Amino acid sequence: MAPQERQTGTDQWLLPLIGLVVVLAGLSGAISVAHLPSYGTLTATMIWAALISLVAVGFTAKVRVRIRATNHYIAWTDTAMLIAFAVAPIPVVILATGLGVAIATTLARLAPIKRVFGVAKNMLIATAAGMVLQLFAWSPSSPNVTETVVALAAAYLTVVLLDEIITMPVIAMATGTSLWKLVHENWDVRLTAALTRPVIIIGAILIVRINFLWLLAVPPLVLSLHLLVSTRVRSRTEQKAWQRLAQTTDALNVVELDEVLTTAVTRAAELFSADEVEVELRDTDRVVRGGADGVTYDGSAAEPTTVQGAVVPARLEGHDKTVDVGMLRLRFRGPVKLSEREQYTLYTFASALCTAIRNAQAYAELARVAQAHAHDATHDALTGLPNRRHLLDAGNDHLNQRHADGVTALVLIDLNHFKEVNDTLGHTAGDQMLAAVAERLRAAAHADDLVARLGGDEFAVLLRALPAPAVAAHRAETLLAALHEPFDIDGMRINVEASGGIAAAPATGGMVELLRRADVAMYQAKRAGQRLASYASARDTADLGRLRLGGDLTRAVADHEFTVKFQPIVDLGTGEVIAAEALARWRHPTHGMIDPLRFLETVERSGLLPAFAEAILDQALVAAGTWRDAGFDVPVAVNVSPRSLLDTRFPDSVLARLRAHDLPPDRLILELTETLTLSQLDVVDRVLTRLRAAGVRLALDDFGTGYSSLSLLSRIPVHQLKIDRSFVTGMESSTEAAAIIRSTLDLGRSLDLAVVAEGVEREAQRRTLWELGCAAGQGHLFARPLPAGTLLAALQRGTGGRAGCLAVALHDVGAVVRLPQGRRQGGRGRHQPA
Repeated sequence: MAPQERQTGTDQWLLPLIGLVVVLAGLSGAISVAHLPSYGTLTATMIWAALISLVAVGFTAKVRVRIRATNHYIAWTDTAMLIAFAVAPIPVVILATGLGVAIATTLARLAPIKRVFGVAKNMLIATAAGMVLQLFAWSPSSPNVTETVVALAAAYLTVVLLDEIITMPVIAMATGTSLWKLVHENWDVRLTAALTRPVIIIGAILIVRINFLWLLAVPPLVLSLHLLVSTRVRSRTEQKAWQRLAQTTDALNVVELDEVLTTAVTRAAELFSADEVEVELRDTDRVVRGGADGVTYDGSAAEPTTVQGAVVPARLEGHDKTVDVGMLRLRFRGPVKLSEREQYTLYTFASALCTAIRNAQAYAELARVAQAHAHDATHDALTGLPNRRHLLDAGNDHLNQRHADGVTALVLIDLNHFKEVNDTLGHTAGDQMLAAVAERLRAAAHADDLVARLGGDEFAVLLRALPAPAVAAHRAETLLAALHEPFDIDGMRINVEASGGIAAAPATGGMVELLRRADVAMYQAKRAGQRLASYASARDTADLGRLRLGGDLTRAVADHEFTVKFQPIVDLGTGEVIAAEALARWRHPTHGMIDPLRFLETVERSGLLPAFAEAILDQALVAAGTWRDAGFDVPVAVNVSPRSLLDTRFPDSVLARLRAHDLPPDRLILELTETLTLSQLDVVDRVLTRLRAAGVRLALDDFGTGYSSLSLLSRIPVHQLKIDRSFVTGMESSTEAAAIIRSTLDLGRSLDLAVVAEGVEREAQRRTLWELGCAAGQGHLFARPLPAGTLLAALQRGTGGRAGCLAVALHDVGAVVRLPQGRRQGGRGRHQPA
């Protein structure tokens, strides 16, 4: 029911009830006039004056209780009535009550309907009390105290109950408040007053029995007791009000904005006895309205309210008044003036609500940012597809479901000759190509399939709930066929060739093994010149040879099967090669080229690590000597196993190889991983300190991936930090990755360490890193890992007529370059990255 309809229905019941009370009081008054006793003039004047003043004072001395827009009072009128029965007949008391209340309500300037109701109600109550006293054969002069007390108790109980029965429904109808709630509200205040009055009544009657004239002393006594009681009642009321305020502000301590606003509306309606509470948020123009029963409106501020009457506003601002989030409005259907305590309560509540809203808004923003970061962490920034991490997590979750239906397979797709698109048309066209490929794969995939970009030009599609393994090949053909049509890139039609590998989910190994098998199948397709190949365990050299690799290591070291390729490290500003990293490969006579990730762990466990490390170091130093003899003094960086650093003979072996190849120690950079533990550092300290003292330069590889700490960095005497490729790849789409890069560069500058960025694949990444203050980088943008002779040829060929350079300089020689504030080169020379 709408508020206006409810109010109209209430009036239909309220007026007849008041009318009934008035009619009954009128009959009582008429009967009382007909039975008035005869008094002398002086006596009549004294009696009427005393009774009327007693009733008037009793009605005036009252405790105010505001219920919504209406003020209601707990008065002492019933006390005055019962005292009056001790000195005057019932008709006189009834009429004196009516006259006393009429005078008091007129002086108080109450509304006419309140005056009439007040007079009628109290006359009716006086009539009922008189009838009870007559029923008990009441006599003021009776010497039997027990009979007197019983009669007064019965009359007083009748007065209290009848007052509640008449008053409560009228208040409930007038304010639209639940009768049950009204009965329970302020019950302790009414009970305190009810228990205090019998003492006053008995005391006053005893005074009158002593001397009738002492009746004139009763009004001041009533007034004094009223002040005492009202003070205690006010103190109790204020205590409860502060308790309710504390409970209300505690209830606002939630993090959801909708819950904060709902709590504010419902609790404020109860706290301030308002017909409606409205909260308006300034930034969003949102308005929430409601009452104690809940929210009735949540929308735009343009929607007007249906509650018309008094409005008490309060700004939602902090204690320092520097923040203003909106407005709180209390609405009443009639005129209302808040007390001083209520005004302070409103100010305190508004301040607490302001804080709660700001906290909820901040929490919502943090949740939004966290959700965005979580999405960024699992999705590719360029295509919007899930990334490798998302693919692995989602795939493992699916494989771990025991109730997963059907066959699970993975299709790995790699674009052929994609580097030529980047080199010919530029990286912008390459990005457009990748985005278009992603869109076609997404459109060709089924609803249950998961399309992901693993990085570069490599995509994967997880096929779930297949009815049979053979269906995977059909799905894969459909995906590759979607790439057959030419792509329109910058007005040109470009054909894309792709190779694909299919693998069904293995019984063990999860997504990592499934991804490896699909990768094996894809390279089988590339080597065979096919568009698509399915995984076959018989052709999986990794699977067949894993157990035999350990037995082949001794022969591999003796026959020099371990080879080294070199990836150049480039000055990001000039494009000049300033170092090269040596990367080990195993050219197996049966299995072909084996990636180090598949044999390094076996090497470390075999006991052949020193021989392996010496073989790789020899090849790296030979290459560095060859480049130097050709006029390119390029240091070489070699990765060192953590196990080598635990061997106290390792420094002697390194220095011996340097002497054998006639190379200065500072032409060698040893790259350390972050997997060292603090428990190992005592041994490692001695090894590294000796190498550093001899002039060998040290670098900390994959810095920032989670294993390192400042305490570890302070213990290891390195010259260089290498930023892991994952941060470079994600820095344009992830604020965390960009922040880690900036903090690493700041750390490098503060510790006078050179910083090299790994995985630089795009020109935009190169320029951004250079502008941030990163001097050196390596990645496919400059060159993939190359044999030593091929790298020498590339150095001799150069770029743009500049030998020794693999990229065009970002600025002309001699040009004045305006760098971002705070960027500065480290203290090391341009040709010394470590």
